[in-house]
Amino acid sequence: MQLQDYMEELKRVALLTRAEEAELWINIRQGDAAARSKLIESYQPLVFKAAIRLMKLLDSEEEIFDMLQEGTVALIESVERYEPERGVAFSLYATHRIRGRMLNFLASEGRSDIALLDDERRGGSLGDCLPDPAPAVPEQAESGVLAETVRQVLDRLPEKERLVLDKLYMKSQLTQEVADDMELSTSYILRLQKQAIRRMRGMLSRFMRQWQSA
Repeated sequence: MQLQDYMEELKRVALLTRAEEAELWINIRQGDAAARSKLIESYQPLVFKAAIRLMKLLDSEEEIFDMLQEGTVALIESVERYEPERGVAFSLYATHRIRGRMLNFLASEGRSDIALLDDERRGGSLGDCLPDPAPAVPEQAESGVLAETVRQVLDRLPEKERLVLDKLYMKSQLTQEVADDMELSTSYILRLQKQAIRRMRGMLSRFMRQWQSA
């Protein structure tokens, strides 16, 4: 299968309504293998979405498919471990695991030049917090609130830190490109990135505690 064929198949995947997904989760917990397969198929586009920014680090379609396969394994694991009663949207829960497994794959392939690999593996990228502009599966309200909070947190960062995150995550620039644009060393760019992520993580953590207790 060519990458273009894979993408064409994804276009034929139908999004689930809230009611359809809720029913699938009930059936999955009752051991319904068909419901499990349908849910995995319906969320396969999530794997591709998580892979888009990482594809440029690979040299061939074979490597891209290997990474997509790793993402699919993470999606299946997410279905097995997800607990709907916790109130966290499945897409947000699965994205974290999918991206983490893909980053592990890249590291195993010697692509260790990804900035802040460890930070991204633990917390996901900034871009993952923003809502998909396409009509979404169940998490729209939650991700919308989170996206607005992320933007507010970004506005509170020091100017250089905010600019570094914007270039690395929103514009998908490489660390060296950002360093050249800002006329700074790559080590200083990485330091600013670490500081910004640490600062954001603290502010977002406080927000999540307040939101969950509300």
